[in-house]
Amino acid sequence: MKPERWFDPSNKIFPHQVGFTAPPHDFDAAPSDFLRIAPRSVGVHGRLLHLDEYGHELKQRTDNFHLLEEVVHCMANAGADVVGQVGTNWSHAGGRTPDDIAAFCDRMADTYQTPLHMAGMCLVEGLRALSAERIAVNAVYFWPDWRDGIVRFLKDAGFDVILSGNFVDQGFYETQDEVNDCTWIFPGDLAERSMLHVAGAAPDADAIVVTGMPNWRDADGLPERTVSVARRIEAAVGIPVVSSDFALYWRIFKTLRVAPVGDQPRLLSTLQD
Repeated sequence: MKPERWFDPSNKIFPHQVGFTAPPHDFDAAPSDFLRIAPRSVGVHGRLLHLDEYGHELKQRTDNFHLLEEVVHCMANAGADVVGQVGTNWSHAGGRTPDDIAAFCDRMADTYQTPLHMAGMCLVEGLRALSAERIAVNAVYFWPDWRDGIVRFLKDAGFDVILSGNFVDQGFYETQDEVNDCTWIFPGDLAERSMLHVAGAAPDADAIVVTGMPNWRDADGLPERTVSVARRIEAAVGIPVVSSDFALYWRIFKTLRVAPVGDQPRLLSTLQD
């Protein structure tokens, strides 16, 4: 059970405390990105999943899915109000369905009195909140099995996936190895060019889904996630963009009953109304 003292807000460092976890061997930007758009009442704490060897394979996610429960347990003991899991593919790996993930997250909340939100499932919840039905998937840097897995997961959730493709499918890179060599960091202009490509190929889509956590270099050459460019992208394509990074942030803010600050993309801005 969660220590009783954490149910008294006066015992906490921050009124709203968020725990993040990310795949092994990744220094993840989510805690920093989330904190940049959070009010001062929110604090974050990160804990990586730990494996001595990790090659970002779906089987490794399936085999080590149990580590997520360990994170929720640790974060609950430390006084987290909610835990966010970074890594879209952990939701669909091993053939898991949205119902499977919802049941797992419900069990975490019941067992540790601390909600867990998983990035892949947050895509589903965010799209439903926007009443999107027909979606186009920009699978960005995703390997083919990652791309196909998340498309299957979204279809299992009831969405009509009218288009899906990664950077190789879109013609921006010749091979997946070339994409992998970028280490998830891409030229800043590729964000808009890629989204415009998807919007042009799927003009009837209700929303564009951006899988994973791609980083786009800004004018100073610093990487920034889709949450930082989504407002500009939405203006360019004319429909909502729902990406794994800020779908997760949206769900966390919703659980905390706290709104993000600043000018935000469509999904996050629904919390500011």
